[in-house]
Amino acid sequence: MRIAAGSVSWIMASLAATALLLFASVPIYTGGGRWFLALPLASLLFTLFLFFFFRDPVRSIGAGIVAPADGKVQFLDRVSDSDVGDAVRLSVFMNLHNVHVNRFPLAGRVISVERAAGKHLPAFDKDSERNERAVILMETGIGTVKLVQIAGAVARRIYPYVKGGESVRKGDKLGLIRLGSRFDIYVPFGGAEFTVKVGDRVLAGLTSIGRTL
Repeated sequence: MRIAAGSVSWIMASLAATALLLFASVPIYTGGGRWFLALPLASLLFTLFLFFFFRDPVRSIGAGIVAPADGKVQFLDRVSDSDVGDAVRLSVFMNLHNVHVNRFPLAGRVISVERAAGKHLPAFDKDSERNERAVILMETGIGTVKLVQIAGAVARRIYPYVKGGESVRKGDKLGLIRLGSRFDIYVPFGGAEFTVKVGDRVLAGLTSIGRTL
């Protein structure tokens, strides 16, 4: 099983903690304190959870515009955006059980990658628009597209894989949100048609969510 880039330090730290707890529990266990083994066992279970959470499965890339994240479509609305202008926004909410590696929905060139500090409110809440985030602007065949990784109440670490000036292909890995969170995509109004609806479940890179016009 492949592990997402940007997650190895978390897994190694958890493995080290498990080993230390196991080592410390041996003399207590031999002295009759068997209950102490619950600590390294809990740490081991947490480590296994991290392996599951940070998994990075191989994906076949879908047709048209592909989903940027695993999860459920939360918002699909027309908005006025400072970077894109008159735009359509699609938001995907990621639960803890989803793969948290994000992918580019379209091919193009990355204009800029900017990170902004903020709150850590639940990512499904409207107020989460004030949360910690990474904003990626890219130039595509339909104009400027804006991609936003939003941290949630649990996921407080955003790890972009790209920088300004890079050319990317559709389905390329964009970054990782470490530990629910949300991903927003803004496309120019009239430049694309989304074929999914609120409540639909999607898989990053695999699910076709629309087409360019």
